[in-house]
Amino acid sequence: MDTRTETAPLPTVPALAAMIDHAVLKPTQVERDVVEACTVARREHIASVCVKPFYVPDCSRLLQGSGVRTSTVVGFPHGGQAPEVKVATSLQALRDGASELDMVINIGALIERDYATVEREIASVVGVGHASEAVVKVILECAYLDDAQKAIAAQIAQASGADFVKTSTGFGPEGATVEDVRLLRSVVGPKMGVKAAGGIRTLDDALAMIAAGADRLGTSSTATILEELRQRRGET
Repeated sequence: MDTRTETAPLPTVPALAAMIDHAVLKPTQVERDVVEACTVARREHIASVCVKPFYVPDCSRLLQGSGVRTSTVVGFPHGGQAPEVKVATSLQALRDGASELDMVINIGALIERDYATVEREIASVVGVGHASEAVVKVILECAYLDDAQKAIAAQIAQASGADFVKTSTGFGPEGATVEDVRLLRSVVGPKMGVKAAGGIRTLDDALAMIAAGADRLGTSSTATILEELRQRRGET
């Protein structure tokens, strides 16, 4: 990951923790991994734990009363499902206790300039998500797109009412880059969220993304990053 950017001010541990979505999304991860993630999440008071849809009921139960939100993925990881399937997945996740939805766009439709399909699927998921007071993040999978396509996708997500645009699933050919975060922030402006995800494994990775304009970070290295921050702040 290219983290060459201006140095962000060193945040407090609680401030950085509150920006983290801890990912438990690898195909081989099981219930034990969800339990471990929720234990870390409750201790550190992070933003959310993001799990596969099957584990949403367990995650929601384990996080109950903690203030940490349960998030899940929709159309993951390639975005090729019909809009109706993405809506059905979202509705089930919301019934199971999810309060944040990270939806992958139809990448092929975007590349073919079928913007109506992309807009319809995002607006549909945003509609059911917001009806349940859930946050909706739209994953662009930037590694497959050129800058013009990234900008168009971000504009469609913003116009469709999404809360965040997100760089990557973490399962594509490349994760978050400083350049993509900076581009997305410039397109959506200061009021919409930008989430960087994929390849964020160290404190310096996290700080670089924040400096570029990210206000949410997707990572499976939460404990490592927060421990690095404590050490750098002299709190251990």
